[in-house]
Amino acid sequence: MSAVLFEKRGHIALITLNRPEAHNAISPEVAVRLADAWETVRTDDEIRVAIVTGAGEGAFCSGADLARLIPLITGARQPEDEWDQKVVQDPTLSMRALLRNFDPEKPIIAAVNGSALAGGMEFVVGTDIRVAAETAQFGLREAVWGLFPIGGSTARLPRQMPLAAALEIMLTGTPIDARRAYELGFVNHVVPREQVLEKAMAIADTIAANGPLAVKAIRRSVRACLGLPDAQSLDRELEIGMPVFATRDAREGPRAFKEKRPPKFEGR
Repeated sequence: MSAVLFEKRGHIALITLNRPEAHNAISPEVAVRLADAWETVRTDDEIRVAIVTGAGEGAFCSGADLARLIPLITGARQPEDEWDQKVVQDPTLSMRALLRNFDPEKPIIAAVNGSALAGGMEFVVGTDIRVAAETAQFGLREAVWGLFPIGGSTARLPRQMPLAAALEIMLTGTPIDARRAYELGFVNHVVPREQVLEKAMAIADTIAANGPLAVKAIRRSVRACLGLPDAQSLDRELEIGMPVFATRDAREGPRAFKEKRPPKFEGR
């Protein structure tokens, strides 16, 4: 069975890391298939939102596979199959898989069913909305082993929670539980494990029912304006937001409101 499962449910893409026996660690195959999945999310106009989760009960993702992926990247292991070859031929592939150097341009919801450690937490950092199981843990353990969390955490995590909290997580390597992640604003919802995907799907359904061009533009504007001075960010917001008002969807929304019916958005 594939190490990454990809399923379309209407306008929602459900992506499942499918290596529960290895705590859903990112192997070369997982990296390749994830990179391909994100490309599909970006280019398929029928997809309006994506959910990523992990198979099994123990882990969302434990990060890079230390036996398969890391030795391949460092040159300690030679390519053995097509997945290895693709990773070696494209050194940026594993970063794209973790959403570090690739933007799917649509909302990504992390349904964190278990522990998200090292690269697993960095994967979550690259998503937009997070639903976590009560038993989930989050941690960046790289410093403990003399490594660096190069999946984007030093650049992004201090924007997603208080600076002191982000530094404590990265410098000590001590994991935090789901409730603490919620208190820090890193997680949107904490629910029983068996309700994680259900809650994520409910959020995705709500987003998918909204105007897809508006959703994409709002997300793009928020990301583009982060860190900009106030005047510059307001100019950027106008640049991204005004074209939405010239679309068919922008005419359909108010018309549906006036006619007291659900809008029929076409993404045009």
